[in-house]
Amino acid sequence: MYKDSLVFRQPQMIPDWLVYDSILNFTPTVPSNVPIIRSNSAVVPIQCFYPRHGNVSSKAIKPTWMPFSSTVTSEERLAFSLRLMTADWSAPSPSLVFQLGDMFYIEASLDTQNHAPMILFVDSCVATITPDVTSTPRYEIISNNGCLMDGMQEDSSSVFVSPRPQADTLRFIVDAFRFTDSAVSLIYITCSLRAAAIDQTPDPVNKACSYNKASSSWSPVEGPSGICQCCATGNCAAPTGPRSAWGSYLGRPRGLGKRDVGSQVEEHSLATLGPLLVTAAKPDQGSRAGTAQASRMGAGQEPLQL
Repeated sequence: MYKDSLVFRQPQMIPDWLVYDSILNFTPTVPSNVPIIRSNSAVVPIQCFYPRHGNVSSKAIKPTWMPFSSTVTSEERLAFSLRLMTADWSAPSPSLVFQLGDMFYIEASLDTQNHAPMILFVDSCVATITPDVTSTPRYEIISNNGCLMDGMQEDSSSVFVSPRPQADTLRFIVDAFRFTDSAVSLIYITCSLRAAAIDQTPDPVNKACSYNKASSSWSPVEGPSGICQCCATGNCAAPTGPRSAWGSYLGRPRGLGKRDVGSQVEEHSLATLGPLLVTAAKPDQGSRAGTAQASRMGAGQEPLQL
């Protein structure tokens, strides 16, 4: 024989659940004619969980529909990035301090996430001593929709890396340099990155071209050599008409935009590396603290997410 009782507690409300607590008290009954007992008393806690998110009324449900355009926007998000890498391209560079004679190993990449596959191009890159891409002095490293103009300099071996590791990644190497106004230069490199349809045929607008001093000619990472001929003339404008090397996003270094090209849709953004500290020679003991500080200033830079 036994007897029990059920005790209810005040309901609790947590973010996702409505919780009802109760306690079941169990007490065995001792027979009057038997001097033994075969069970113990017990207190059993009981919890019942009910989801808070749901229709709990008798009223009709009025659905709220998410616009299709919002769904498409979230699925088509792209993330552009510009990173300084080690010489073997295996990891980001541990330091942003360089000497003349060193190389900048720069990797531009595109994370398509839920977007359809696309191919990445670097339309232009400019070096400045401030984050403002319009400031002076300034030096054009890449221009004319993918012409690595720095490779034409007598003391430069700058070049695009061929072949690409994949369509959404483009790598290029630039000889370290400094501006002539001081022995030490802080440099910012800002590039205009553009994503095009994966089936885009290489042409004078969609290209990555390096200059070969031995043959005094231009050669592309992909496509026929003829697409690079405009690098010598500077006339590499799109068929729809000339456009600025910085598009319509001048003054918006982290802007993202789209433009229609026939039936294609392109997306583009500006991304910045820096500050990079370039010295004329090995820093002496007195200047190491300053170079270390400059390295830390850039070490926290994260890839562009848009």
